[in-house]
Formats: sequence, structure tokens, C-alpha cells
Amino acid sequence: MGVPNRPAAKHIVWSWVGGTIGIGLVALIAHLSGHPLLMAPLGASAVLAFGVPDSPLAQPRNIIGGHILTTIVGLVFLSAFGAGWWVAGLAVGASISVMQYTNTVHPPAGANPLVVLATGAGWDYVLLPVALSAAALTFVAVLFNNIAPSRKQYPTFWY
Repeated sequence: MGVPNRPAAKHIVWSWVGGTIGIGLVALIAHLSGHPLLMAPLGASAVLAFGVPDSPLAQPRNIIGGHILTTIVGLVFLSAFGAGWWVAGLAVGASISVMQYTNTVHPPAGANPLVVLATGAGWDYVLLPVALSAAALTFVAVLFNNIAPSRKQYPTFWY
């Protein structure tokens, strides 16, 4: 068994440009609005949305739903149990289960409960930055991935 084949150079360039524009737009919205919209898991979402857009894990339902649901799980655990060290594993484990149950598995979103616990985020965190930044990144992914004739149609499914 060897390593998987490297994507074609054209795909790599498109992924680079898409990731740059996607995260750049979210950063611009953050700058103009004065709201901190950039969160580390969003960078990993960009890898999926622009690097492997045909993956089930990179679909809009997964990006937006996964981020929102796991943030809510993190906030529930923070509200119920505080930010104790033992809460981290429970919150991430519960997030995995919730994403599987709702068919919104998005691996980068698994980090959201950790971000919530580490920052002591409030319930407004679900809307800003999570929902807005995930939706903005997804919007760019839909537009960008469909302008390249060599790329498959994105998304492959919405719900």
C-alpha cells in the first residue's frame, strides 16, 4: 500500500485560491463588522470545502449544521458542568454522536466544544461567530466551486 495520488496541479491551485478567498471574506466581514468571526475550526472547514468539495463531510449541511450543533453541545456542557478538564471529553464525544444522529458530520466542528470551554463563550457565540462564519464560508464555496468547469458541481447535496 502506497500513498494516495496527489491531486492535479489545477485542483491544487483552485483549492488554494478558494481557501484564500473563503477565509479572506470571513476575515474581511470580521474586520468591517468589528466582530471576531475567525475561529480555528473554520480553517479546517476551508480545507474540506475547497480541497475535497465532493466529500460528504464538506457539504453545506455538514459545514453549517455541524458547526452550529457542536457549539450548542459545548454550550450545554459548559452551562451544566463548567469548564472542568473532564467536561472536554464528554462534550466532544456528545458532539460526535449528535453530528452522526443528525447526519451533519463535519470533523472540524468537533473542535467547537473545546473552543467554547476554553473561552467560556456565551450563547450568542452560536450566531456570532459560528453560524455567520460557517454560512459565509459555505456561500463562497458554493459560488467558487461552481465557476471552475473542471470541478464537480458543489454541493453534491444540500440536506
